[in-house]
Parts: sequence; C-alpha cells; structure tokens
Amino acid sequence: MDIFTELYKVFYYVATTLSFSEASRQLFISQSAVSQAVKNLEKKLGHTLFVRSTKRVILTPEGELLLQHVKPALSMLNEGEAVLSGEGNLTGQLRIGASDTLCRYFLIPYLRRFHKDHPEVRIKIINSTSIGCAELLENGQAELIVTNYPNSRLSAHTKLQTVLEFRDIFVANPDYFTMGKSPLSMENLLDYPILMLAPKSTTSEYLHQVFAAQGLKLLPEVELNSNDLLIDLAEIGLGIACIPDYMLRNRPGLEPVHLKTPLPARSAVIAHHEALQLSQAAQCFLKYFSQI
Repeated sequence: MDIFTELYKVFYYVATTLSFSEASRQLFISQSAVSQAVKNLEKKLGHTLFVRSTKRVILTPEGELLLQHVKPALSMLNEGEAVLSGEGNLTGQLRIGASDTLCRYFLIPYLRRFHKDHPEVRIKIINSTSIGCAELLENGQAELIVTNYPNSRLSAHTKLQTVLEFRDIFVANPDYFTMGKSPLSMENLLDYPILMLAPKSTTSEYLHQVFAAQGLKLLPEVELNSNDLLIDLAEIGLGIACIPDYMLRNRPGLEPVHLKTPLPARSAVIAHHEALQLSQAAQCFLKYFSQI
C-alpha cells in the first residue's frame, strides 16, 4: 500500500505540472523513475492517464477524473503528517498564484507576516497574469490565487473573498501632456497615445468593454505585460498609462488625468476551488484576510 501511495504522489506532481521533468525536480527523483512510476500506475489501474508527445503532456479524461480524487486525498495526508510532526508547528507548503502588480503592491506584507509566523512552511509563489492565475487554480498548480475581478476565466466552482477595492486611472507626465483643468471625455482621451496592459489580461478585457459600451474603439499605442513598465514609459512622456490607482503613490512625476466619467471600480479577490480541501497552510493564510 505504501508503494501504491507513492505512485499516486508521482501522478499528482506530473498531473499538476504537466511536465515529467518538473515533477522529477520537485520530487528529487530521476525523470526515468517518474516515467516508470506513471507506467506502473497506469498498468495497475488499466487506464492511460497521460497523452505524451515531444512538445507537451496532457491528461486523458481518466487522468483528469483521477486527479480530482487524488488532490484532496494527498492534501489530507499531508495535513495529518503536519499535525503529528512535532510540537504543533505549522509545516508543509503554501502554493499561491498572483500577478506582478498584486504581489508587489498588495500581497508582500501578508507573505512577510505569514513567513514570520510560520517559518517552517515553504512558500511557493507562481507568477502569472490574473487570467493565467485562474488557470493555475483550475489545474491544481496553486491552492490560492489573488486576482483582479471580474475575471472571465474563474469557474463557477471558485470561492471568492474580496481583499482590495480599487479604480483604474489614466496618468500622464504634465511636462509632456498638458491636459487642462477641465475633465476629459473618454472620446477626447483617445486623441492621446494610450499605454496599457497587453491582451489576455483582465485589465485589457475590462478596458475594451468599458470603451465599447460608449461606442468607442480603444486602440492603444503600446501594450505591455508590466504595469511598472507602463509607469516608466509614462514618466518619460511616451504616452498616458492606465494603471490601478494604488500604484500612483510615491510617483511625483505623474498626475492623474481627470475624466468626466471615472472608470468603474474593480476589486482584487483571493480565490480557491470550493470542492477541494485546502492544506493547513492555505487555511491559515486565508485567516489573515478575514477582517478585511
């Protein structure tokens, strides 16, 4: 039974990383041992669990079904070991996904506090866009994610808690752009070069929807994957950047562009899959947000 449990453990790491080499690295065993373990499990179960090619690994329908049962089972085993391992210290791993911006401007203080309170827990931060984080949660690579909301990729089975409310704003360097004292309409704003996040981000989806609702087509001058880089480019006068309002602090070279109709407010949420048992570390981390 011990050996059979180990086969499930190897299966879990391959299924959540979709990589035999990455599973090998995380398990500290050879890649050939990972491959052999998966073959043994497939033989015992009588089903193919993965489709392998030279470029990628994907789960078969049988593999996806098995993963839904293996994830909570291994989580409960790990939690039991943590409880029984000495002296009541919280151990294990916290796997959390977040974008550059939310990690740097919001999440860092919470991670600092958690690390101070529970130094034995290994913290794995997986960096991706908010849309990418939803995919990390869905395939089991992260237990918790912090993401902008609305997020079209979050499934109906995701449990959400609002942790931050903010508003997107346009900012410019007044040395390069004299906007005047009167608020601009969204149509007038399009006369200026717009700097914004690239497609396949929740922010890009949101902004295009807002402008389209006004019958306007948003055609940005520059699209990037980093809000910090957008700010840098706005500071040197390359255009007007759209950023979350909380990023404007300590940026004396930039001023907000006043709009006749401010952009609708958004929020950031911490999310997890409601059907899966969270690890003890993830449950503890969630409590830090209970009073927000």
